[in-house]
Amino acid sequence: MIQYGMNLLLWTGELNESIVPVCESLKSIGYDGVEVPLFNYDLDYAAWGRRLDDLGLARTAVTVRTGADNPISRDSAVRRAALDANRRAVECCRALGASHLVGPYHSALGEFSGCGPTADEWQWGVAALRDMAEFAGAAGVMLALEPLNRFETYLVNTPADGARLARDVDHPACRIMYDTFHAHIEEKNVDQAIRSAGDMIAHVHISENDRSTPGAGAVRWDETFDALRSINYDGWLMVEAFGLALPEIAAATKIWRRMFDSELQLARDALVFMRRAVEQRW
Repeated sequence: MIQYGMNLLLWTGELNESIVPVCESLKSIGYDGVEVPLFNYDLDYAAWGRRLDDLGLARTAVTVRTGADNPISRDSAVRRAALDANRRAVECCRALGASHLVGPYHSALGEFSGCGPTADEWQWGVAALRDMAEFAGAAGVMLALEPLNRFETYLVNTPADGARLARDVDHPACRIMYDTFHAHIEEKNVDQAIRSAGDMIAHVHISENDRSTPGAGAVRWDETFDALRSINYDGWLMVEAFGLALPEIAAATKIWRRMFDSELQLARDALVFMRRAVEQRW
């Protein structure tokens, strides 16, 4: 069943009391769940899971890896740090009750070597993700690796890259995410991109080309939804948008101007847009 979710990064990089009224509003608008930022692994995620249960909101989670814990680093100590960090992220998901863990934890965000991935880097990535997938499978968490555009990473830039990586990992708890923002940059043929990944797609980010209101920009939405329907996609449509609410998030996502009336209005418009697209096809 298609579920509609909202990534909380539009408001916060970490769960705190200020997000509770936001979650209440998202539930009242009609969202089924939220995507929780997992950057601080020391929060009481079990308590937050109970609070979100009380609100009637399911959840997924998103995390990243950095240069300090890069799974494809040449430094074995850094790779070990990545294994530990990825396992901790899965543990947080289990405590939170998050069904999926998404994001670029296959390699470090914003770290570049000056060339494409080497055979060693690819194999280090496979090994790290296989370890993580075994841990996640036992925890009941689905991994959905995120291909990022070439300006943010170099290991996995397209759904085809991601699907190949997940197939090399060869574990039922390891799949990929399709993100419309990154695909808008990298793909010439959206239909082919989605079909090529096929059954490897376990999660979808609904994100406009300017990171603001889905449906109001240049992403090829008809092709996107038609292709998702053609592969019988039946999971989360998770809105990922960014604004100016948090300086650190704005800096990371390169958002320098306001592009919508309010965060909640963006959420309302996005839900209407997604529901209309689904009602026309599913």
